[in-house]
Amino acid sequence: MDISAPLPGPFTLADLAAVAWLFLAWLGIGWITEHPPKHRPSVSVLMKDYRREWMRHFVTRDPRIFDGNILTTLREGTAFFASACLIAVGGGLALIGKTDQLAGVARQFDLGHVPALKWEIKIVVVLFFVANALLRFVWSHRLFGYCAIMMASVPDDPGDPRALPAAMQAAEINITAARSFNSGLRCVYFALGALGWLAGPLGLFLATSYVLFISWRREFASHSRRVILHSAPGLAGLVPGQRQGQQPGD
Repeated sequence: MDISAPLPGPFTLADLAAVAWLFLAWLGIGWITEHPPKHRPSVSVLMKDYRREWMRHFVTRDPRIFDGNILTTLREGTAFFASACLIAVGGGLALIGKTDQLAGVARQFDLGHVPALKWEIKIVVVLFFVANALLRFVWSHRLFGYCAIMMASVPDDPGDPRALPAAMQAAEINITAARSFNSGLRCVYFALGALGWLAGPLGLFLATSYVLFISWRREFASHSRRVILHSAPGLAGLVPGQRQGQQPGD
């Protein structure tokens, strides 16, 4: 079978295969990141225990200004990426109306004549990932806001029986916000990979494979993961919420 043979419409079988690889890689790395093997947790999963540990220490910390500053930093990060994605969506929509310029660039690279509709669909695929990232960053920003309110509702007295359960509720909202943020980042990565389609199906396949490798490495084989894994809460015999040297039940 000749994968370069044209199909009904502007695309070839190679184009469809490359797009299928793009979406399969995006969905696959997202699933394996959130549901990794128990013997090899991802960075995202490891950080969940650190977030719960943060809220446990938050209960006894006085004053709690430090915790508020951390949460403000997290919200600023989501706001920055949301703003960047919003600008990118606007730029992509504007580019759809100027596909003739892209066709001129293609001719300079000897890519031949490409119908305007084909360029527009390629840009729409990129915009799909960018718009998806925008929605996830906005939701993450809102969840971090919920987390801030729930942290403010935690009683100041560490001995109050409501303090720890309320803090752990805030931790779960914090974890959900981080999950949305990480998902938004993956969408940004694969939006960059989708730009490879402008160079043809082979460019899309190679760009997607590179993004997939980078995403996998950062979650499962990076130096930062080894640092995070060292004495992570819940691992190496350390119970979450327990200090080094403290015996269980102390």
